[in-house]
Amino acid sequence: MAALVTVLCFVIYFVGYKFYSRHLAERVFKLDPAMITPAHALEDGIDFVPTNKFVLFGHHWASITGLSPMLGPAVAVIWGWGPAMAWVVLGGLLVGCVHDFSALVISIRAKGVSIGKVTEGIIGPRAKTLFHLIIFFAIALAMGVFVYVISDLFAISDAWDPAVPLADPASFPSAVLPSAALVGIAFVMGHLLYRKQYPLGKTTAVGFVLMMLSVWAGLYWPLMGMDRAVWPSAAVWTILLLAYAFTASVLPVWKLLQARDFLNSLLLYLGLAASYAGLLIWQPEFAAPMYRPNPEGAPSLYPFTFIIIACGAASGFHALVSSGTTSKQINKETDARFIGYGGMLGESLLGLLAVLATTAGVVGAGGLSAAEVWNNQYANWGVIQGLGTQVGVFITGAAQFIERLGIVDARAATAFIAMVVVSFALTTLDSGTRLLRYNISEMGETLKIQILGDRYVSSLLAVFIIAFFAFYTIDGRPAGLALWRLFGTTNQMLASLALLVVSLYLYQRGRNPWFTVVPMVFMAVSTIFAMLSNLQDFWAQWDEGGSLLFMVALALLVLAVWLMIEAVVAVQRFRGREPIDTMEVIFEQAAKR
Repeated sequence: MAALVTVLCFVIYFVGYKFYSRHLAERVFKLDPAMITPAHALEDGIDFVPTNKFVLFGHHWASITGLSPMLGPAVAVIWGWGPAMAWVVLGGLLVGCVHDFSALVISIRAKGVSIGKVTEGIIGPRAKTLFHLIIFFAIALAMGVFVYVISDLFAISDAWDPAVPLADPASFPSAVLPSAALVGIAFVMGHLLYRKQYPLGKTTAVGFVLMMLSVWAGLYWPLMGMDRAVWPSAAVWTILLLAYAFTASVLPVWKLLQARDFLNSLLLYLGLAASYAGLLIWQPEFAAPMYRPNPEGAPSLYPFTFIIIACGAASGFHALVSSGTTSKQINKETDARFIGYGGMLGESLLGLLAVLATTAGVVGAGGLSAAEVWNNQYANWGVIQGLGTQVGVFITGAAQFIERLGIVDARAATAFIAMVVVSFALTTLDSGTRLLRYNISEMGETLKIQILGDRYVSSLLAVFIIAFFAFYTIDGRPAGLALWRLFGTTNQMLASLALLVVSLYLYQRGRNPWFTVVPMVFMAVSTIFAMLSNLQDFWAQWDEGGSLLFMVALALLVLAVWLMIEAVVAVQRFRGREPIDTMEVIFEQAAKR
């Protein structure tokens, strides 16, 4: 059953990319291969760097992927595999891919500036400030959760046993050594590729082999010779991860980001291929029900399935990557279809794997059937509060698929998938910190605070706010799931606002905007419902630590509605004007207002 459903999803992906993405590229946005991209026009060797489209695809895919497409579905399947899978596949093709691709295109045509800066040109200066504030909280919340979850995976408990892969399903210290090794390998690769001009193929092959050897070393040397009594706690790992994020965010993209993300993408290619191959060979049945409308203690399926599954289906964070780092590195405008639409399709494939791993990758244990094990894992909303544990459910489920290939045992498969999860979470952490740096610098430009233009100062401020959310607690407990819900609503609202900006861009140019208007309206309505529900829940937790989350959620709702009003006013200004052909004209008009 699970294998048949998977094949059907593959067919839908193929049709969507071949026909729908081509229509968007050729008929709606009319991509021009002769256009000079910002990577060439503004090349500086730090942020603006013309890049091979396959290398950039790897960087882009790794940057947007991160932890979210594994974490979101691992939580949302509490409502059954059907709603989660439908949103991941159809939402990915019709909403997420369109969002990522279109944000990338309009940023390329606006000299590589962020979606927030593009908003200034299309709607006005006030709208840019509103967008920047929403972006600020969206990235800070997401990266705070990422740091919290990675730290949880790196730390060990008294139950952890290196000889028993799942003694503690939330602890994977075996991923520490290969994650650190990957950073070192990427540094060397970046130097060889960009300073010594070594060939990409040979350099990548050596780097990939070394990376796989580091996974093996982490499996057999999980604590790297340290005694478990002195192994860093989750709090210490949080500090170390924040220090890493700061360092990575201020380095030139070629020195670490591109090579590390490219290697990460190869790791994910292998992980996806092995997992899906194992699934098709095994052909398991679903342990979870297709539809479970009322899990105990859970919020309503609508709109929260569409909120909790953000990356993997649709994510406003991706617009920040598309318009933050990717648009500054794209070599030809026509590469945007492969990188923008194709990159999101690749992430949707990972989201689909997460749905399958957490619903069909479950096996019986301790005398219990697979269905009984799943019911225990998703008994009620309270059981899934530990986000690290839910990531562990994905890791063990995907490892079951790989084990069925008969190449490696369960222990090695688990270590490999854990490495994939952690490496992608780290990728998004440093990319997210870099994007937050860009956002803070642009806010400093608006507020005329010159010091925020310094990349070290803006990165330090970015890391500080991420740390605040990483350590935030409610009633003395980490606020992981509460923050994830708040991030989900903020993130999806950001996606709807990015689609709003793109829709106005198309409208200005006399193009058909319905391809972005329809998903924009769906996302906006769903998110407003979710925001109102969040406000109610945070108000009920006011005295236990929910007060700050309530105020942040309320402020974000006000900012989003205000920005929509600004867009309506902008539409009135557009009427009667000739279509605008270039983003440069839009910015010139914005400067005169």
